[in-house]
Amino acid sequence: MEMPHILIADDHPLVRGAVRQAVTSAFPGARCAEADSLSKIESLLRGGDLPDLLLLDLHMPGVEGFSGLLHLRTRFPDLPIAIVSAQEEPTVMRMSIQHGALGFLPKSASVDTIKLAITKILNGEIWAPPAAFEAASLDGTQPADDLSKKMSRLTPQQVRVLGMLGEGKLNKQIAHELGISEATVKAHVSAILAKLEVDNRTQAVITAAPLLNPPQSASVASLAN
Repeated sequence: MEMPHILIADDHPLVRGAVRQAVTSAFPGARCAEADSLSKIESLLRGGDLPDLLLLDLHMPGVEGFSGLLHLRTRFPDLPIAIVSAQEEPTVMRMSIQHGALGFLPKSASVDTIKLAITKILNGEIWAPPAAFEAASLDGTQPADDLSKKMSRLTPQQVRVLGMLGEGKLNKQIAHELGISEATVKAHVSAILAKLEVDNRTQAVITAAPLLNPPQSASVASLAN
């Protein structure tokens, strides 16, 4: 096969380097680009040279849980995306596929596994470790498609605000951290409530929790994902 063009998105340089090394070991001559935030990803994608595959981490600036996946799928529907994460719970793997990823690659995957996964994804197949398909149903109370559609309506800034609401931060604190006015924060909150079709902040946080905070085991909770 022709050597692929891969975009590696992770905010940790060492992780990006390790993934790049694994990709180039599996595909000598592959062209790799790197991004450390959602804004950097979009900047590269808007340049017009879409990669053959985006390898996306679940947590990085502008990306919380599956919000980045949903956002990018909405704006770049022809871009194949695979999640690469240290969170290897079957629920997280299944939710990645449910929300539009074409694959899930654990960061612990071997070079041979990475080669197999990328090859299958580039051939139009879906790939994830067998554990991802051992249970057929998703955890959570809201249908995945419904929640995905609602979350995809949020802008990256609104996702950031929603994440801070989940941390219990006040409008004043959010405004300070994002460098915007409290009036702008209030406008974002109103838009979030409308797009998620909820009545208050608490409902918004509860509704979005399955996507913003995918379940993780204690063994990886302290690791950079």
